[in-house]
Amino acid sequence: MDYSMINEGDRVLVGVSGGMDSLSLLDLLNTSMIHVPRFSILAVNIDPGFDDTYHDFIILEAYLKENGYACVMEKTDIGPLSHSDYNRKNPCFLCSRLRRKRIFEIAATEGCNKIAFAHHKDDIIETLLINLFYGREISTMMPAQSIFRGKLHIIRPFAYIEESLIKKYGKERGFPVIENKCPTSITSKRMYIKKLLRELEKENKDIRENIYKAMRHVKLDYLPGK
Repeated sequence: MDYSMINEGDRVLVGVSGGMDSLSLLDLLNTSMIHVPRFSILAVNIDPGFDDTYHDFIILEAYLKENGYACVMEKTDIGPLSHSDYNRKNPCFLCSRLRRKRIFEIAATEGCNKIAFAHHKDDIIETLLINLFYGREISTMMPAQSIFRGKLHIIRPFAYIEESLIKKYGKERGFPVIENKCPTSITSKRMYIKKLLRELEKENKDIRENIYKAMRHVKLDYLPGK
């Protein structure tokens, strides 16, 4: 409601990776909500192609169909391509960009005007630090963002929700466990930031909340700018 994320008649594409976060988002958006107008959802999975057996792809597709979700499932080679020899320095950037591009194309084809991602409060905090440490800028994910001159909107309904609560919800709901087979997932910059925050929390349990609130208390007069 704070960001007017969903309006009457919206068709919302929900990016579903198969993880607890995205399955929780899909599940909750499919639940009757007070004060939220009528809208429709389309679950979209862009499989990066790390699993040659199709095992997880089949499990996720079966779950979506058994629960009555309209869905688009695509098996791609985006993951291996992004980790190929010519792109080893930054596989995450290319993988994310190619998957996002395909999602935009599907949204246009399927008549979706909103795209919902399951990025949560911790993702927003971590992205701020990633951009600060490695991108040399102060920025992060927006809870709601207009793109392509307003033709499409990205929404992140979990922007206020902590990762731990989402994981707990997913376990209680008994969602299928889809393993992340990306070879970079355990060595990525995001994983480094997660570990760093955990270490900092040992000394200050409020460190994440302080960072999150700091984004709403920016004193531009005390930043050098250009």
